Amino acid sequence: MVYKKVPGGRAPIRMWAEPDEVEPQAMQQLRNVANLPWTHGVAVMPDVHYGMGATVGSVIAMRDAVSPAAVGVDIGCGMSAVRTSLKVDDLPDNLPYLRSRLEQAVPVGFHAHKRPVEPGRLHGFPAAQWDSFWKGFDALAPAVRGRRQRAEVQMGTLGGGNHFLEVCSDDEGAVWVVLHSGSRNIGKELAEHHIEQARKLPHNQDLPDRDLAVFVAGTVKMEAYRRDLFWAQDYARHNRAIMMALVCGVLRKHFAGVTFDRPISCHHNYVAEETYDGMDLLVTRKGAIRAGSGELGIIPGSMATGTYIVKGLGNAKAFNSASHGAGRKMSRNKAKRTFTLGDLEAQTSGVECRKDAGVLDEIPGAYKDLESVMAAQTDLVEVVARLRQIICVKG
Repeated sequence: MVYKKVPGGRAPIRMWAEPDEVEPQAMQQLRNVANLPWTHGVAVMPDVHYGMGATVGSVIAMRDAVSPAAVGVDIGCGMSAVRTSLKVDDLPDNLPYLRSRLEQAVPVGFHAHKRPVEPGRLHGFPAAQWDSFWKGFDALAPAVRGRRQRAEVQMGTLGGGNHFLEVCSDDEGAVWVVLHSGSRNIGKELAEHHIEQARKLPHNQDLPDRDLAVFVAGTVKMEAYRRDLFWAQDYARHNRAIMMALVCGVLRKHFAGVTFDRPISCHHNYVAEETYDGMDLLVTRKGAIRAGSGELGIIPGSMATGTYIVKGLGNAKAFNSASHGAGRKMSRNKAKRTFTLGDLEAQTSGVECRKDAGVLDEIPGAYKDLESVMAAQTDLVEVVARLRQIICVKG
C-alpha cells in the first residue's frame, strides 16, 4: 500500500495502516512523539497499537536523543528461525512427546535453568567472547547489580506472554524451528530503571506524556543508558541463540543426520545508529524489524496463524523497517472476557499446543489478521517463505 501522511506532527508521520483503524489513544501517542523537538520522523507499521509512551509498531528516528519508552521494556526482544533438513513426514505421530522434550530443554514461563548454560558445550553456539560479555554486567546500573545470578540462569529461557517456541513447516514441507523471546527480567529491570531516570531530567518536565522522557546526546545519563541498552540487546541475542542450540540438540537426538541452515535472527525492540537524509540518527524500533534491502526478517502471526520469512526492500521512507508481527487488537483482559476455552480449542485446531486458561489471552482471535498486515507492507518486504505451526510451546 502507499503510506498515509498523518497530520498533527511537527516531524512527518508516515503510516502503513488505515488511520481510522488505529485506536485514538495510539494516534495521540504518534502525534506526541512527532512533536518532540528531537524527532526527525515517525514510520508507523500496519500492526500498530497503543503502548506505554510510544505505540507498539512504530519506528522513531531522533537527532541526538533517544526515548527508552520508544524501545520498550523487553529490550532486544525479537525472533530467530532456522530451516532444518527434516520434512513433515519425518516427524513422529506422537507430537505431545516431542513438545514435552522441547519444554524440558527450554524452560518456559517463570522457570529457569538450575544452573547457567555452558555455551561451550552447545553444538554450533558461538561461545567466543562469552566471558567478556558477562564482564560487561559489572558496569551496568547499580540498581541491577544484585541480579547477575538470576540473569545467568534465565539465559536460554523462553519466558511467558507472547513469547513462543514453534516447530513449523513451509509450503514445500520443510520443517523449521521458530522462537520469540527477549532479554528476560534483566532487560525489563534495566528499561524500567532508565525510564524512571529520564522522567526526572529537567528537559522532560513539560512533555505531553511523561513516559516519552528522553536522554540527550553528550550527557552522562545518555551514555549510561546506551551502555546498558546495548548490553541488554546482546543478552537477548545470546538468549535466543542458546535456546535455538538447545532445540537443535533435541532434534539431533531424535532425528539422526538432521542438519540446519544458518539461523535468521532479528530484534524488534531496539535502538540502532543509522543515517537518513544525510543525518546520523538514533532509530528506535518498538514492535518493528529492520528491513534493509535484501535483509532477512521474521514476521509471526499468533499461535496458529503462521509466520512469514521475509526479505527487506530497503524503503527509506519507513526507515528500512517492517512490522514485527500481526499485533494485538484487544487487551489480554478483554481476550479473557471475550473468548472461551472452546474458542481456543477451535482456533488452534491442528496445532500441538497448550489449550488451557493460562494461554487464553494469547488466542489467535486477540490478534490482528496476519494476511492484512502483510498486504499493507508490500513496499517494505517481499515474502520468502510462509510457515505453518505444527507444535507451539508457550510459557
